[in-house]
Amino acid sequence: MAIADSSEGKPVPKKFTLTTVLWKILILAFDAVGVWFIVQAISLGYVELAIIVGIIVVGFNIIFTLDKGYPFRWMALGLAFLLMFNIYPIFFTVYIGFTNYGDGHLLTKKQALAQIQKVTYLPEDAKTYSWTAYRSPEGDYALWLVDNSDGQTYLAKPGEEIIPAKPGDPGIGEADTKGIPVSLEGYTRLTTLQAAANKELPNIKFGIEGEKTVQIRTSKEAAELELRYKYDEATDTIIDQSNGDIYFNKEGTFTTKDGKTISPGFRATVGWKNFQEVFNSPALRGPLLTMLIWNFIFPTLSVLTTFALGLAISIMYNEEGFPLKKLIRTLLLIPYTIPSVISILIWRGMFNTEFGVINRTLIDLIGVAPRWTSEPFWARTAVILVNLWLGFPYMMLITSGALQSIPSEIYEAAVVDGASGWQRFWKITLPLLLVSVGPLLISSYVFNFNNFNLIYLLLGGGPPIPGAATQAGYTDILISYIYNLAFAPGGRGVRYGLASAMSMMLFIIVGAITLFQYRFTNMWEEVSENV
Repeated sequence: MAIADSSEGKPVPKKFTLTTVLWKILILAFDAVGVWFIVQAISLGYVELAIIVGIIVVGFNIIFTLDKGYPFRWMALGLAFLLMFNIYPIFFTVYIGFTNYGDGHLLTKKQALAQIQKVTYLPEDAKTYSWTAYRSPEGDYALWLVDNSDGQTYLAKPGEEIIPAKPGDPGIGEADTKGIPVSLEGYTRLTTLQAAANKELPNIKFGIEGEKTVQIRTSKEAAELELRYKYDEATDTIIDQSNGDIYFNKEGTFTTKDGKTISPGFRATVGWKNFQEVFNSPALRGPLLTMLIWNFIFPTLSVLTTFALGLAISIMYNEEGFPLKKLIRTLLLIPYTIPSVISILIWRGMFNTEFGVINRTLIDLIGVAPRWTSEPFWARTAVILVNLWLGFPYMMLITSGALQSIPSEIYEAAVVDGASGWQRFWKITLPLLLVSVGPLLISSYVFNFNNFNLIYLLLGGGPPIPGAATQAGYTDILISYIYNLAFAPGGRGVRYGLASAMSMMLFIIVGAITLFQYRFTNMWEEVSENV
């Protein structure tokens, strides 16, 4: 710790006190936890996360131990969270976009090879046995084996030679009616149900490693199983020892020349393959174009309708003598005060085709009702209507404040010049209003461009687009479609790599839209100068 010198404004080191000792111990404890986390992350294959944590640990040590880092101490925690929860996810998403990460490729190469090399097979000349399991109080296991070919009996234990044995031999109990020893010295016989429920037995090799070992194959059979796959690190290939096939590493999947593969695959970089698939795959390109068009229409209509309704209400309340102005304005703010998730779910029930209050009312009044959940036009109309309900109070608030900032003298001069109400609105009110609320309209457009909650909670993106190879609907926007690719069950499984690639594309689109729209703010300012 240090105390700022009032004359020079520089930190002056404290004397050696109990506080400084405790502070150093705290830093050392933080370092220990950080190093432990880094080691664990590397061992699990998360090298990128380990690097980020390493940067944070080193940064904290520099900031909290050196005098030059004193000014950063007040923002160190914020910088750490920014790096961990903002910067790192962005770079991680970019990295995943160039990989095959997804179903079938969730593991690292080391983890995948560990699973593949555990696979066993039964050679043609291998012996098979019926078996009975025994367990010691210490948790060790033994098998009583009966050769299916000649009836010879054996006693097998992990790490020990498999030896011929008979009931009644030293350490072996008498046989039951089926010829199986009732007990073994130091072991208790497991019932058939206990053995079947035991998850450890199938993974134990009985016998001496390197020689022929016996493993449980089924609930009734054990056999001299051998490892099926052998990995050659020098050539990065896998040899199938059961038939001699050679599997080559092809973008995270071990594949033979004739197309046979081994599961599981592993994460690997695939270059621009995910981006090419977005544009080249007809199965993706078809629904993607439909959703992209709707993705621009939806925020445009949302901003226009909410702004128009909010502005209309603000203009009405801006008139002097409007009755019950405060009460009605308060009531109109209710949609803004209720959490949007609750409002959306209520509207979802109201739009129910068979039992919703909207359709029941329409049927009673005119005898027909739209099919909100199954017809694309009406589904999109429902989305716009609900967003209008959710968004107009916000527009009413910002336009009310902006209208108050417009000088009344301008309107008085316009009236003297003979300007009508519409002329005053289009020539004075709207241009000056856009100068104030223009940036807010842009932020509202960008928000609705990625309005996942409304799309997902109201109709789940439905109704489905016929023929789409992935889960895609007529009210889906890009962000909800990306969510379906990454997390939704069904279809071709989760595809984090493809979803990340599309997230990068969406980021570029939103950024371009924002920059393009902000160019109009200068134009609005120029217009306001001429009003």
